[in-house]
Amino acid sequence: MTQHDASLDAVLAHIDSNFNASLDRLDALVRFKSISTDPAYKDECQKAADWLAAELNGIGITTQVHPTPGHPMVVGHDSDTSDKPGPHVLFYGHYDVQPVDPLELWSADPFEPAIVERDGVKMMFGRGTSDDKGQLLTFVEACRAYKEVLGALPVALSLLFEGEEESGSPSLLPFLNANKKELSKDLALVCDTTMFNADTPAITTMLRGLVGEEITITAANRDLHSGMYGGPAANPIRILAKILASLHDDEGRVLIPDFYDGVSELTPEVKAQWDALPFDDKAFLADVDLSVPAGESGYSVYEQINARPTCEFNGITGGYTGDGFKTVIASKASVKISCRLVGQQDPDKIRENLRAFVKALVPADCSVEFSEHGASPAHSLSPDFPPLKQGAKALKDEWGKEAIQMGMGGSIPIVGEFKSILDMDSMLIGFALDDDNIHSPNEKYNLTSYHKGIRSWARVLAALAE
Repeated sequence: MTQHDASLDAVLAHIDSNFNASLDRLDALVRFKSISTDPAYKDECQKAADWLAAELNGIGITTQVHPTPGHPMVVGHDSDTSDKPGPHVLFYGHYDVQPVDPLELWSADPFEPAIVERDGVKMMFGRGTSDDKGQLLTFVEACRAYKEVLGALPVALSLLFEGEEESGSPSLLPFLNANKKELSKDLALVCDTTMFNADTPAITTMLRGLVGEEITITAANRDLHSGMYGGPAANPIRILAKILASLHDDEGRVLIPDFYDGVSELTPEVKAQWDALPFDDKAFLADVDLSVPAGESGYSVYEQINARPTCEFNGITGGYTGDGFKTVIASKASVKISCRLVGQQDPDKIRENLRAFVKALVPADCSVEFSEHGASPAHSLSPDFPPLKQGAKALKDEWGKEAIQMGMGGSIPIVGEFKSILDMDSMLIGFALDDDNIHSPNEKYNLTSYHKGIRSWARVLAALAE
């Protein structure tokens, strides 16, 4: 056994023997009612930030609480500044939580954590246990074990915890821009994602980006009586419907010009890994009472939601939509569209080409207006990215299974902001499960996720130092 192996084994043993104390700290953090979107809980957010700073300072990570126009940022740097192998990593998490409504659907007080056993599985219930307090503390507790056993971390480390992730992160971009030099490191680690299932670890290597756009078509200068004007008068609802129908072909491909520029196929290795996953296309759709895949032909449902771009219609308005019936030709009709992006698709180019596509189909005596609703590029890690291989090996050593290189259909804006502002790639490793009820009543975090999550981060930090 090498000295490296012996040191890691000692850290893992310490994690195991002190797990109850780690649970007590999770219990304490969950009790803060750090609901960022509600001004009534501003003091609770401050208390949670102060608690985290005190815990980090207590293990030798010099930490400050930075005020913002909203809720505080917690920034820590390991006080051991000696030269260390591997990258200098920045770990990111958030201490704020979603509102608890509807409260009556909770089985207990959301901020009085309770450990319950169901079907042999122990779990802690409470708002934030999974998203993101439990996830955040898996990393902090791994750092604590290194400090208490070896007196030092294996790699250079900084940490950034924000308190507004659940309310749109309004203070984050200004803070990143104002503190680029301090926060820009070699690699970001993010623990706000899931495993593939309860015993299969995962590294999220692909996140879809997003373009949001609202389109409003105006025809007549007022709503018209459909008996008097029906026929000769342009109907913006009909115009809009025709435009929307022309955005896809019969195979589900998006017809916006150059839409697929920058879209790559999966590598053979990842394709084979995904094809071998126990993911049931039929069961996935049956869960929402559907049966026929409606996405891009030639790709599995799992590929469609994780690795292919989309153009979806999220809401259409126009004319009379109240009770009863009104024979009116609306003067306006609008749609909200979201495009999920993958690979190297350019959000600005997608928006520009979508607008040009729509303008070309609007009649000459009608007008169209566009409103932006955000844009962010996709995120992907190269299969050859060294930390990815190191992280995957560390997770396999802990869980006994190959770590899935997973895609995620949604978007995590912080990952794109780390890249665009701090010029830093991110590796996303999380231990939440799909049934953790995040953002919903009765949120929970399995104790195995918490315990093995701490052990996993200890292994990952050791691997990054090699």
